[in-house]
Amino acid sequence: MQTRISNRILTTETGRKAESILRNCVHCGFCTATCPTYQLLSDELDSPRGRIYQIKLLLEGAQPSASVQQHLDRCLLCRSCETTCPSGVEYGRLIEIGRRHMAQNYQRPLRERLLRWLLRKVIPNKSYFSTLLRLGQTLKPLLPVSVGSTIPDRNSISPTTWPTRDHARKMLILDGCVQTSLAPSINLATAQVLDRLGISLIRTPSAGCCGAVEHHLDDEDAAKQAARHNIDCWWPHLQAGAEALIVTASGCAQMIKDYGYLLANDPEYAEAAKQLANRTRDIAEIIDSEELEPLKEGIDNQTRIAFHSSCTLQHGQGLAGCVEGILGRLGYRLTVVQDPHLCCGSAGTYSLLQPGLADELGRRKSQSLHAGKPDIIATANIGCLTHLQKHSAQPVVHWIELLNSGKLTHSDNIENRPIKVE
Repeated sequence: MQTRISNRILTTETGRKAESILRNCVHCGFCTATCPTYQLLSDELDSPRGRIYQIKLLLEGAQPSASVQQHLDRCLLCRSCETTCPSGVEYGRLIEIGRRHMAQNYQRPLRERLLRWLLRKVIPNKSYFSTLLRLGQTLKPLLPVSVGSTIPDRNSISPTTWPTRDHARKMLILDGCVQTSLAPSINLATAQVLDRLGISLIRTPSAGCCGAVEHHLDDEDAAKQAARHNIDCWWPHLQAGAEALIVTASGCAQMIKDYGYLLANDPEYAEAAKQLANRTRDIAEIIDSEELEPLKEGIDNQTRIAFHSSCTLQHGQGLAGCVEGILGRLGYRLTVVQDPHLCCGSAGTYSLLQPGLADELGRRKSQSLHAGKPDIIATANIGCLTHLQKHSAQPVVHWIELLNSGKLTHSDNIENRPIKVE
């Protein structure tokens, strides 16, 4: 693609990166076949190819507008188009550049600014989020169905339950922000599964949100600060011998693996960010590399599983088929899922900012997952899990919970044991 990016932008590192990405695009249109919003809206401007062209015009000097903002906002950042693109266009990087350009040169309406500010302040803050979640769960019976259906039921797992054996092998685990309130059973199941594999987990409650929420809401400075804070929390443990940082939310894993890029120009943190990113592992990568025999006891081979591979797992991290392979090795029966590459509509805060599109994508994904008549639906990301629960007639769990031999479910009560926190 030919470009005429303004000299003012082209002299910056971001401008040069954008030009390089744009020149790789040949407008072949393969991306339109795998873009969720194009599939829904049939609008070229709501396809990767259309958004690429709009970003090109912006960088060439076109005036930012509400229309362009809307089309860029509708992108789910699922990166399915990157998996499909034969030219290797880094669409994810380009859409970030385009959104950042809009944030710097176009002011949203006051209502949108307030909503996005509120999301940036509440979601990454564990205390704020858990308090509001508990309040919403208490008031849920009194709320309209349209509102109450968006609030997940209370999870009765005690967050103080944790394996106490001290193994020679140790790894860090990300507590996360919303997951600790919505589904503490996920990291607990992870700890119990890895305990059976001879691995102890180290929790660092002082670490916070991975920064993805701020990053996707155009607050790059806050995202960088979140990354620096987390590096300060995790780096001493990695230096002391922890093998890796494990992340059970695939969206957070994608974000932390990108710390090296995010802080590449930070002289104080660039090297640590790069090394941390290289030692960050989605839980699927850890389990896939281990001998699974200790986990086979108690597996119900008759259980039919529909697995939703989150976009951040299959496209963002390039781990398509990894979890399915693990479940297959353990004897689970996987049902066929049509269009497994398509997003469920969760996409971080997307389901809150674009509820109409998100719900339609959720309904379509649910139909696809239920087509094989599964007993359980499993996924790899807390956002997908909570979003699919709205649309699913079957239980939706994180896949790591399946490996816990039925010893842990979202409604179980488990004897409290001391928690290992370092």
